[in-house]
Amino acid sequence: MLEIGTLLLLLLSVFSVSGELQQETEQRRLPPPGKLDFGYVPAGVYETLAHYEPGPIGILFHLVQTFLRAVQPNAFPHDLIVKLAKDKFGAIQTEYQKAIYYEIGFLVCAAVGLLFAILMPVVGLFFCMCRCCDNCGGEMHQRQRKNADCRRGLLGTLLFSTSLVITIGVLCSYASNQNLSSQVKNVRRLVNSNMRDLHTFANDTPMQIDYLISQYATAKNKVIYDLNNVGPLLGGRIHQELHKEVHPALDQVLNMAGAMRETREALENVSVSLVVLQEGTGKLSSDLSRVRSSINRTLSHPDCHDDESDATTVQLCRSIRQSLPQLQIGANFTRLPNVNSQLERINEVVRTDLSAVVLRGFSSLNDTPHMVIEQTRSVVDSVQSLVDGIGKNISSFSKVFPVQSFLSNYTIFISHAHAKIEDYYPEIDKIDFYRWIGCIALCCMVVLVLAFNYLGLLCGTLGYDKHASPTTRGCISNTGGTMLMAGVGFSFIFSWVLMGVVTILFLVGGNMEKLVCEPFHNKELFKVMDTPYLINPEWKNFIPGYLYNDSELELTVESLYSTCKQNRGIYSAMHLDKIFNMSSFLNTTVFTKDVVDKLERVKIDLRGIILLEAEGKQNLRDFSEAGLSEINYADYLEEVNKGVTEVDLLSFTRELESQADLMPRGALQTALKNHIGSLQQIHRQQVLPMEQTMSALNQSMRFLERTASDLSNKVTAVLDAVEAAQYLISQNVTLLINQETRKYTATIIGYFHQYIEWVKTSLAMEVAPCKPFSNILDTAEIMSCSFLVDSMNVFWMGLGCSTLFLLPSVILAVKLAKYYRRMDTEDVYDDSSISGTWHFTL
Repeated sequence: MLEIGTLLLLLLSVFSVSGELQQETEQRRLPPPGKLDFGYVPAGVYETLAHYEPGPIGILFHLVQTFLRAVQPNAFPHDLIVKLAKDKFGAIQTEYQKAIYYEIGFLVCAAVGLLFAILMPVVGLFFCMCRCCDNCGGEMHQRQRKNADCRRGLLGTLLFSTSLVITIGVLCSYASNQNLSSQVKNVRRLVNSNMRDLHTFANDTPMQIDYLISQYATAKNKVIYDLNNVGPLLGGRIHQELHKEVHPALDQVLNMAGAMRETREALENVSVSLVVLQEGTGKLSSDLSRVRSSINRTLSHPDCHDDESDATTVQLCRSIRQSLPQLQIGANFTRLPNVNSQLERINEVVRTDLSAVVLRGFSSLNDTPHMVIEQTRSVVDSVQSLVDGIGKNISSFSKVFPVQSFLSNYTIFISHAHAKIEDYYPEIDKIDFYRWIGCIALCCMVVLVLAFNYLGLLCGTLGYDKHASPTTRGCISNTGGTMLMAGVGFSFIFSWVLMGVVTILFLVGGNMEKLVCEPFHNKELFKVMDTPYLINPEWKNFIPGYLYNDSELELTVESLYSTCKQNRGIYSAMHLDKIFNMSSFLNTTVFTKDVVDKLERVKIDLRGIILLEAEGKQNLRDFSEAGLSEINYADYLEEVNKGVTEVDLLSFTRELESQADLMPRGALQTALKNHIGSLQQIHRQQVLPMEQTMSALNQSMRFLERTASDLSNKVTAVLDAVEAAQYLISQNVTLLINQETRKYTATIIGYFHQYIEWVKTSLAMEVAPCKPFSNILDTAEIMSCSFLVDSMNVFWMGLGCSTLFLLPSVILAVKLAKYYRRMDTEDVYDDSSISGTWHFTL
């Protein structure tokens, strides 16, 4: 296992990341690159299920363990065992009191068993001698008592109950004996399963290591992809950051371009509107003068001033005549200067397509990724070559170490070990057979006594005749009594042997359970084995001290077992990372530093980006000098705010119409009606169009006024913003480029780092999982504790229980036999005797 662990450790050095790389990446602290998918390490399936379910007999196992905990309630003697181990059991002379205190429960039970084993044959000997002298129930004479039937029934019931208890004990012993024999047959299956798992471990490890090596292609392909897309990735990020600063400035220029076009449209609208309004004002003035003269002539009608005329009509005519001066134009546009000079200059300005110039600036900025591609071509090619070289080094380095030879030797060792174990199977079967015969023989001793007890009870009960006197009892009844006494004899013969065997098995099995099996489950046994300086006074921890000559390393039996129990890799279980010299196999800092150095050599020059050409800048200046501020906006707004006429023609016509309606019908009223129609026509055909034109002129002038307001400063601010953005690109972009280059470099290195971390994690968790080694220990525990110790403990418990109950069985059988055996003499009862005395008769 050490050779395999060393081999895996050497292979790990191919994938380890250098301290310099970690330091450099930690300094950046950038967002992690895209997560790479390396797939799953191919792994074989270990078939050993190191778990034992005893089934129904498990109840007996738990019963024995409960009994042992009652016999031995003391805690595991960790300190005592450690002290004895360190002194090589020399401290037993001084620590015997602690050992006796711990074993006091076992010693008391063993003393009782030995006392039973010694006294039973002695008592049996004296019992036989006593009966030979017609004592201890040896006299073949039975006293007649009135409650004889009741005593006989009670003794028979008690003996039957005792026999049942003995039977249960024998059955438990027999069941444990059969269970152990059946489980011995599973030993071969468990051993073969563990050996196959060890072969799987050896066969899958090279395949897993090859998979780790092959997955370098995943990181390599991602690195090459990012290198081939350096334009969108690096250039795109630079462009994105520049865009945040540059885009607002170019947007301002675009806004100015839009303002130029709108200014030209506004000036054109002003120019056209002014001509239309000037022409319309002259015609409207002439028409209003004509209508006014016509109304005056109409009002010269006799009805308006004759003395004989109606007073109302005269009054109405006077009122109409007084309102006629209102019929004249309001706004006079003929005095307003035109904007032809400003329009000519604006037309000159817009001949230059400023929007196209700005779009060229955007296009130049958007060309940043392509510029990055062209300027980093040589660096990218060199990094790709370096990455290819790293892959070749990894692939070639894995062939330096004789992987197959190590694994072949390991496989041969397993095969030889398996073959030797196979050679022991016949011996194991033979030993188990002899053991089984011996246990059956012990059980048969008890069964023989039980057979006499049951047959004696059966014959005695069936053959008993309550009308027969003790001297005339039948043959069957006498045979029952004789069998009971035979059972008593065999009890004295076998009980000491049985109790001796029970005592020995109790001491061995009980201590095995309390000192080995139970501490293994609660990890106390591991704590003893992991006690510092236990095996070697110079080694704090034995395993790393023996393997790596570094006893301070926290590698203990418990940690090794627990790690393998979790099916983690042998690399993490054995802490193999403590024995390799990374630089002696592959100086990983070479390729990482080279990659970093080459990428940091990237020099990106963006001075070729022109945001706004000189033509565009001059165009902006020309716009600010177009003379918009020279326009007299106050005069224009003053006129457009006036009405087309001094009086609202519609109101005037309605008033005139109402006055005409008050006049009597006649020529005067008809003439006024005609004049009203003329005014309404003038309003529709001239006033309304002029009002619309004035509204458009008003909007254009207000727009021009807003545009002209501080136009020079606005243009200057736009030019300054463009100059600042251009300066950022041409002179001050180095910091941004370096920052994004470091991010890009960290992303590239991050793929290597991901691969290396994945390899480390895979080696720790998935490559060469060492579950077979913990399974071997678990299998040994199952075979020794669950198969052997538990079955042995149930055997002595059942046999011991049966042996102990032989004592009351002897007493009850002796007393009960008197009621079944044929007596030599009997008591005769004289009915005529008043006193009711018994007479002895031969």
